[in-house]
Amino acid sequence: MSEAGALHPTLAERLGSVQEGIADAARASGRQPSEITTIVVTKFHPASLVRALSELGVRDVGENRHQEAQAKAAELAGLPLRWHFVGQLQSKKAKQVRAYADVIHSIDRPALLAALSGEKVIDCFLQVNLTDNPERGGVAPAALDALVDQTLATPGLRLLGLMAVAPLGEEPRRAFARVRELSESIRGAAPEATALSMGMSQDFAAAIAEGATHLRIGTAITGNRPQPE
Repeated sequence: MSEAGALHPTLAERLGSVQEGIADAARASGRQPSEITTIVVTKFHPASLVRALSELGVRDVGENRHQEAQAKAAELAGLPLRWHFVGQLQSKKAKQVRAYADVIHSIDRPALLAALSGEKVIDCFLQVNLTDNPERGGVAPAALDALVDQTLATPGLRLLGLMAVAPLGEEPRRAFARVRELSESIRGAAPEATALSMGMSQDFAAAIAEGATHLRIGTAITGNRPQPE
């Protein structure tokens, strides 16, 4: 065990267990584990935990809340981390998020595109709403094609693909299959947007089976979240 692992044995063990599970799921689907990026979501956890993850070799971390993400990114600016913003994004905060995020996973409406345009190129995903509730984050599948076209026309954004959350009560693999089908449907307009950000602590194996390239995993690695202040 590395020095970092000795200092953080529980964290190291959880990280190792998840990495092993991801590798097993990838091989079971005829895929290489190296095809899959694991984003450790550190919502409500202190910057010290992110630093410990970095010592354990983690390079991709995710945050849901702008103020928390901004503060951690500033405090840990010297570390070799890629910051993924995975939460709901307010238009008025979009430019601030753009300043520190390397990847934004939750673009779901044209107003965000206008706020996120810029000279520096950042990577992004379009979030799809798999429920019938318009209050949930994500673009309705019927409006996806138009949002793809608008994203491709926005300076400074590189569209990687689609993001989604499996709805409560739906079999996860069926939900992720819908995202894969939507991804295939936009290939004509966006042939390079092949990435799929889907799968979390409880359902990443199903996501991998349906082609997930980016997993957003929190508590299975970080442990239970502290209560927000």
